[in-house]
Amino acid sequence: MSTADVIDRVAIAEAMIAAYNAQDVDAYVGFMTEEASEATYRGAVIREGREGTRSGLAAAFKVWPQNKAEIREKQAIGDYVLFREYVTRGPASDGSALVEPFEVIAVYSFEGDKVSRVEFIR
Repeated sequence: MSTADVIDRVAIAEAMIAAYNAQDVDAYVGFMTEEASEATYRGAVIREGREGTRSGLAAAFKVWPQNKAEIREKQAIGDYVLFREYVTRGPASDGSALVEPFEVIAVYSFEGDKVSRVEFIR
């Protein structure tokens, strides 16, 4: 395999976070396989499929219009990218209680150059 054939999965996951921070759900899910999901680590699926992720994130961004994720550490291992992220929500638009900022480990699983699953450890 030549250097030109190497997929920069870290750059793809970073681009996903940039789309997430811009609250551009279409760009975000564009990095995913059609059947991709977001889930708790080894647990329940939070958002299923590209369309489920699109609608779920759109709803979350409506509640937390200042939501952002900052990448604090990153590492690639084979078909996986791991980020330690610091997430801030800001005030909720629906008047619900403020969510304190939190850290999460996000594990991005890849199939080729597309993300097939994101699991969150919190």
